Amino acid sequence: MASAYAGQRMVLLTRHGKQAQIGPVLDAALGCTVELNASYDTDRLGTFTREVGRAGSQLEAARHKARLAIELGDCAFGLGSEGAFFGDPVSGLLPWNRELVVLVDAERDVEVCGVAHGPAWNNHRQTGDWNELLVFADAAGFPDQQLVLRPLDSVQAGLRKGIGDREALAAAFRWAVSQSASATVLVEADLRAHCSPRRRQRIAEAATDLARRLCSPCPQCAAPGFWLCEKRPGLPCAWCGEPTDLAVADIHGCVRCAHRQERALGGAAEADPAHCRICNP
Repeated sequence: MASAYAGQRMVLLTRHGKQAQIGPVLDAALGCTVELNASYDTDRLGTFTREVGRAGSQLEAARHKARLAIELGDCAFGLGSEGAFFGDPVSGLLPWNRELVVLVDAERDVEVCGVAHGPAWNNHRQTGDWNELLVFADAAGFPDQQLVLRPLDSVQAGLRKGIGDREALAAAFRWAVSQSASATVLVEADLRAHCSPRRRQRIAEAATDLARRLCSPCPQCAAPGFWLCEKRPGLPCAWCGEPTDLAVADIHGCVRCAHRQERALGGAAEADPAHCRICNP
């Protein structure tokens, strides 16, 4: 499907520098040109620093940006990117980052979403001690990872974000302490993409995933994005032979038509009894 987008113009809506992670990946894989449109303040759709809450899901936000890109960029192909942070999918205790990069293709009336996720660093600290603040900053990866400071108990005072050097950090600390009744600041990582190297890496991975999906056409209708959509469980237990919840096949599906294709998984022909509800209830 690379030839389907060769020479085409895709518009990316962002003010947070995401074109540096998304553009080169898609340009190289698809032969397209990713064009930045910064005319719209995407912070109106939600901010990691909590001034504006995000309406809807992560996917809905990314999709909305892509459709705005089509409208504002006067093109057929819009790109939107959105990140989210939550507990890891196994224990729910470790910080986790998921990034989406969505292409809305108005010519083919399809939407294809690239995904990447992995461990994150989004800690915070309450402190009134400058040296303790520096320890936190070092752990965060400052100054490459920029910081946000706010007075702990004074919402009206606001915050300072995008802090990326020692002088700015010291000034923000003095200000936040002076505005706090308890002389305590809340410091956290600034998770906007242009302020967070970890997020930038994850966004590039999501763009790579999107490129792979766009290069996978549907065998039935040739729409891009023919990709894994579900797994069929039923790998038999090695002891009793009963089906387990482990997958025996992948099912790939089209984002436009109803075509599905089942692909048997290689590897073990039987499941470890530890995964069997009968042998290991």
